[in-house]
Amino acid sequence: MSAPAIDVRDVTVHYGDVVALDGATLRLGAGAVCGLIGMNGSGKSTLMKSIMGLVRPDEGQVLVDGRPPSKARRSGAISYVPQSEDVDWAFPVSVRDVVMMGRYGHQGFTRRPRAADRAAVAEALDRVELADLADRQIGALSGGQRKRAFVARGIAQGASILLLDEPFAGVDKRSEATISALLGELAAEGRTVLVSTHDLHALPELCTEAVLLLRRVLLHSTPAEVLEPANLAMAFGLDVLGRGRATA
Repeated sequence: MSAPAIDVRDVTVHYGDVVALDGATLRLGAGAVCGLIGMNGSGKSTLMKSIMGLVRPDEGQVLVDGRPPSKARRSGAISYVPQSEDVDWAFPVSVRDVVMMGRYGHQGFTRRPRAADRAAVAEALDRVELADLADRQIGALSGGQRKRAFVARGIAQGASILLLDEPFAGVDKRSEATISALLGELAAEGRTVLVSTHDLHALPELCTEAVLLLRRVLLHSTPAEVLEPANLAMAFGLDVLGRGRATA
């Protein structure tokens, strides 16, 4: 049996005296689109950073394709789409430059793009419908377009695992639909997608499975089961599926 694409085993992470993760365990196979839901402070971003190898667990272990996260990251196996506040949008790079960053691991020390790199970037920009904005400075894009640019970077990179931290926050409907469709396509190609989201109503259409997180994994099942009010109450303690647009 092949190793899980993502294998988080009893991971605990502290920030000083604050417990961000407490014995979290999660295993995801290839071809999954898994929704990660929980209230603010539940550990969603910390879990993703642990999978990326950007945060070292105090206890437990994380393996990505059977390897430590640092090795998987250096090989280009993981791509991370951060929250908007984690990015310096004033940095003078174009959309094409951002997507080309995904090809650095293929270019060697000189980072000089070759024909294969330019072709991969062009294809990725087409898939996220940003080809006509390739030369625009990244900060000049709308919130949804910026998120699409970072998804394109992961596609150009050839990453087998994509982590998306709140990709639908503040995005327009077109970008949300484009990203959602793309995630399904990427999973069908055998890639693994872990996406944190506040939009609970969209979860069944977006994901094949879902995780309810409150510093540890409370439930990992189908979106329908995770969205049962009794299960959501374990993490939120209230009716999050009440009137209007549900948020986590």
